Amino acid sequence: MTYLQQEDKAVFDIIEKELDRQLHHLEMIASENFTFPAVMEAMGSVFTNKYAEGYPAKRYYGGCEFADQVEQLAIDRLCALFDCKFANVQPHSGSSANAAVYTALLKPYDKILGMDLSNGGHLTHGAKVSFSGQNYESFSYGVDENGLINYDKVAEIAKIVQPKIIVCGASAYSRTIDFKRFREIADSVGAILFADIAHIAGLVVAGEHPSPFPYADVVSSTTHKTLRGPRGGIIMTNNEEIAQKINKSIFPGMQGGPLVHVIAGKAVGFHYNAQPAWKEYAKQVKANIKVLADVLIARGYDIVSGGTDNHLILVSFINKPFSGKDADLALGNAGITVNKNTVPGEHRSPFVTSGIRIGSPALTARGMKEAEFKIIGEKIADVLDDIENTELQKKIAAELKALASNFIMYEKSIY
Repeated sequence: MTYLQQEDKAVFDIIEKELDRQLHHLEMIASENFTFPAVMEAMGSVFTNKYAEGYPAKRYYGGCEFADQVEQLAIDRLCALFDCKFANVQPHSGSSANAAVYTALLKPYDKILGMDLSNGGHLTHGAKVSFSGQNYESFSYGVDENGLINYDKVAEIAKIVQPKIIVCGASAYSRTIDFKRFREIADSVGAILFADIAHIAGLVVAGEHPSPFPYADVVSSTTHKTLRGPRGGIIMTNNEEIAQKINKSIFPGMQGGPLVHVIAGKAVGFHYNAQPAWKEYAKQVKANIKVLADVLIARGYDIVSGGTDNHLILVSFINKPFSGKDADLALGNAGITVNKNTVPGEHRSPFVTSGIRIGSPALTARGMKEAEFKIIGEKIADVLDDIENTELQKKIAAELKALASNFIMYEKSIY
């Protein structure tokens, strides 16, 4: 970062502070990860200068021969990873990918059936505050008293609603998603099945979670969560007609020039996802979060659904005197970054919430394993047990900073 330090020290100093935060805090937000240095190099490459509206071999600008090559490489690698026929790597985010799917396959005010936000769904699955709940007539399914999706109940709701599209996938659901059962439900009402695997895509690639293919008609994901790539979105399908509609929906429908430097980063990320070591990483992600869940359960905390099959847990404070916001702040003071999250039976506002979501991908990327996650679990419980004790939080922050220093992901030398 020689140029940045010389030309704009204000921004350089802020980035240095963020690097220090990432090095010495424990990043446990389930939707965040530490990408590979090679991915960051690609994102900082000269491709950031290039406009490339359109698609490979069908551009509206000249000088796109190498943009074509890197985008086609990303597409080919992505299709190989998920064993699908068609892919679009241009979406700027998971939300824009989902918006493109709806735009391609629905008309305004068509019916959507997705997972309720407070039960683990995502804003774009039909929440009323989202475009998905404003531009379409949205309905929702949730989880039962055990924190699990009741597929028979989903089928009942689908029969009543008769949706044009059913969305499966979640933002805060810790159990395996039965894509085959969702396919049966979709077929029973003649609906399109849309799988949003933004959170579990990296596990799917590794064989640590069932794939949405061949059951889903269309699949979206982000590339920066369990896939550990750059921040961005992707869309996949085996249906050529849907693929053509998706492409038109992204460009010229929703986005202008693609971010070629990010697409280059996606291609690099997919390269890592295809390596044998990726399977070991995904297995460790699951092993680590299970240890954390077991510790918190043993310490008397309510884990929604009673455990986890993937990379995250949702901790409920419905019956506690403190909120998710309180826990988020207290753990932050102790050097542990999580996010407040709504939970089943939610009675507080989305700005306060009654739970927190915790994930293992980022710390696993730093090399932490079961032993470290057991320590971290005990420290989380210590903070929550005495949530107003700021001196304890400071003490734990110092202890965890020392722990984090043994697992450095990025050195300043990478710049």
